[in-house]
Amino acid sequence: MKRTLYIKFLLSYLIYGVLAFVVLFTFAQYSIVTFLERREAQQLYRESALIASRYAEGYTNATLSLEDFQRQMEALGTYLDADIWVVDNQKRVLFDSSDSEVGQKAQNAEYKILTDFDTADFGSRYYMIGDFYSIYSDDVLTVFSPVTSNYRVQSYVLIHKPVSRITGSMVNGFMNIAFFTIAIVFLCAFVILLFFTHTVYRPLHKITTVAQAYAKGDFTQKISVHSNDEIGYLANTLNYMANELNTLEDDQRKFISNVSHDFRSPLTSIKGYVEAMLDGTIPPEMQEKYLNIILFETERLNKLTQSLIDLNKFGRHGIMLDISDFDINRIIKTTILTFEGTCNKKGLSFDLVLTGQELFVTGDMSKIQQVLYNLIDNATKFSHPNSAIKIETSIKNEKVLISVRDSGIGIPADSIKKIWDRFYKTDLSRGKDKKGTGLGLSIVKEIIQAHNEHINVISTEGVGTEFIFTLPLSQEEVE
Repeated sequence: MKRTLYIKFLLSYLIYGVLAFVVLFTFAQYSIVTFLERREAQQLYRESALIASRYAEGYTNATLSLEDFQRQMEALGTYLDADIWVVDNQKRVLFDSSDSEVGQKAQNAEYKILTDFDTADFGSRYYMIGDFYSIYSDDVLTVFSPVTSNYRVQSYVLIHKPVSRITGSMVNGFMNIAFFTIAIVFLCAFVILLFFTHTVYRPLHKITTVAQAYAKGDFTQKISVHSNDEIGYLANTLNYMANELNTLEDDQRKFISNVSHDFRSPLTSIKGYVEAMLDGTIPPEMQEKYLNIILFETERLNKLTQSLIDLNKFGRHGIMLDISDFDINRIIKTTILTFEGTCNKKGLSFDLVLTGQELFVTGDMSKIQQVLYNLIDNATKFSHPNSAIKIETSIKNEKVLISVRDSGIGIPADSIKKIWDRFYKTDLSRGKDKKGTGLGLSIVKEIIQAHNEHINVISTEGVGTEFIFTLPLSQEEVE
């Protein structure tokens, strides 16, 4: 089995790690450097403005001696770890804190000229980053502040600080912290991946493996997943489904076996008698007897076929019922008339205990009549000769209870639940029910369930059997 889901999660985990480090090296580093440069620029700008207002103006106007100004600027330059320049309007460098001779040269009128210097190059910002007109070999952060006198700009104070000194150690420190954080997050993600593997992937792998066995028709395997979540619920559902399918498969095999047996027996009889007539084994004067046997077996096959058709029709969801109100007492009386010949032969009688002259119920009259026919037919088959069959109707909680009770051979206790199965016949009934198909009670149950009602059986072996089913009382009777 391909572990595609697990591979996807592993790939996602690795891609997450790669993307995290890529983002850290690009976006995070760029953001940190930009933040440090902007913060340092703000600090240097404040210093340049302070120098311009307190010292440079005095130096430019010659109210502050070169030695004093130089001593103070050198101290500030050392403190700020930067170069401090004073440039006049003619782009002449009047002072450079890193070169004490610049001031002396200025005294002798030998000036360093910044030919390309233009404050417009700073744009809307008060700082710029670069090699400052190719003067520095490495990038420097440069800020400037104008020195004004009588509302006129006399000169500018420029402070240069190498970018490497601003970002070097601090960026490395921030990046180390970021790498450490990412490593912790990555480790946490790995723990989550292990947790996912144990709680999600492994159970799903077990479910998938067993489901493949189910797909091949092996329903004996069980999914050993026990958890109180959706995966556990899925595993239990599949186990239940497999058990039901396994049972259904067994029932299907039994069903086919029973159908084959019940069709083979009469067909074998018919074939044998017809061949005997054709080859002269059965003389012409005896053929009528055996033709009646063939007719009997043919009727049995026809009844079996019709029962299968009825079961197929009743077993489908959404069966259509012709619902109406009808007199159940009258249906009972009409149905027992069809058993008059059978009852006379066995000396059977009917004991009717019916509620009222008329008792209206709601249901499909023809199908309820079929239910009564099958139940009474069973009662006549398994009743002892010269006994009575009791049929009773009663009302309870707006339900009509119909009972059919015989005094026959009864049903063994271990067969009570099986009598509703298709083609099932108890060992006691096999000797008496020569014409039965084993489908009558299955049809009865299907019809009653289609009415959303219930049917129960009470039986004692050697004493008799009672079937009780319910139907809704007609609303006219309720009113």
